[in-house]
Amino acid sequence: MGRWPQIVGEELAKHCVPERFDEADDARVLTVVCDSTVWATQLRLLAPRLLARLNEDLGHGTVRLIKVLGPSGPPQRYGRLRAPGSKGPGDTYG
Repeated sequence: MGRWPQIVGEELAKHCVPERFDEADDARVLTVVCDSTVWATQLRLLAPRLLARLNEDLGHGTVRLIKVLGPSGPPQRYGRLRAPGSKGPGDTYG
């Protein structure tokens, strides 16, 4: 994880950081968190090439799956001061 910027590039490393690496049941999953949904989508598109690059650098079969997470939004609040029917920040359709 310390070599992340050298492996993926400085620009991608600014917006996407590795959170954890799980080896349970030989799954070998690298979880990466991105600071925006745009960067999460970009990383999902680059995942096959990134996976090949990681395995080339770290050894064949080191990482088998890249799990990409976008930013987590604020929790939705429920209370007496909410307008009925409004969904708040999770409502993307106006």
